[in-house]
Amino acid sequence: MKFTDNIEELKEISRRMRIDILKMLHESGSGHSGSSLSCIDILVAIYFSKMDHSPDRKREDLRDKFVLSKGHGAPALYAVLAECGYFGKENLLTLRKLKSKLSGHPYSCSTPGVEVTTGSLGQGLSQSNGLAMAGRLNGEDANVYCLLGDGEVQEGQVWEAAMSAAHCKLDSVIAIVDHNQLQIDGAVENIKNIEPLSDKWAAFGWYVQDIDGHDFRQILDAIDAAKAEKERPSLINAHTIKGKGVSFMEGVVKWHGTAPGAEELEKALEELSAPAGGGK
Repeated sequence: MKFTDNIEELKEISRRMRIDILKMLHESGSGHSGSSLSCIDILVAIYFSKMDHSPDRKREDLRDKFVLSKGHGAPALYAVLAECGYFGKENLLTLRKLKSKLSGHPYSCSTPGVEVTTGSLGQGLSQSNGLAMAGRLNGEDANVYCLLGDGEVQEGQVWEAAMSAAHCKLDSVIAIVDHNQLQIDGAVENIKNIEPLSDKWAAFGWYVQDIDGHDFRQILDAIDAAKAEKERPSLINAHTIKGKGVSFMEGVVKWHGTAPGAEELEKALEELSAPAGGGK
């Protein structure tokens, strides 16, 4: 696969990934549209620019690892893994179907490229800490990326893991919060307010950066800064938009866990049909 730091190339990959996400969700008739679209730019930046990985090395230890703690964003991860060559793209349209490799949430026993099984919210950072500690014991020089949802951060286990990572100085852990401000029941601030989020992570001993989670330059620079930090774990608070890229989905809570119907898919694909360019 080809790695790139070219912003326009990354934007074009994201555009194609959004199309793949919507098509597989429509085919399955269920799944999380808004949650997948909000994090796809982050995943593209990680997998196509910054993470040391390849399908040929997926069973080796000496490589970076990725944990999708917000497991309901699985369609975004599957689109990226297929594009990277971990499995054939024809598998995408089998999402959530019987005997498919692609479960509703990431399942390491069936999906090539999935590091650990996730979906029970709040556990991914603990799993990432374990991978980082194992890597330290094995003398590995590798990073562990963990993508969390902002609603997920309401879980107590996240903060136990945050405390543990700082205490153990797990500098290889790079956690990213997909901060789209919406969860299944409504606005995060109304369900259980997590602010001031960045200040809380900093108080727990993490190196913290705030970025626009759809600005590739900011994402890439933040990952570089996190990789350079060698005294403590890193948290990137990525401010995103639920349903990013599809006008009628953006910022609308109902699209948290809803798949597009035929007319909605057609309208969304029309919006995504033009090659990406300009802007951030």
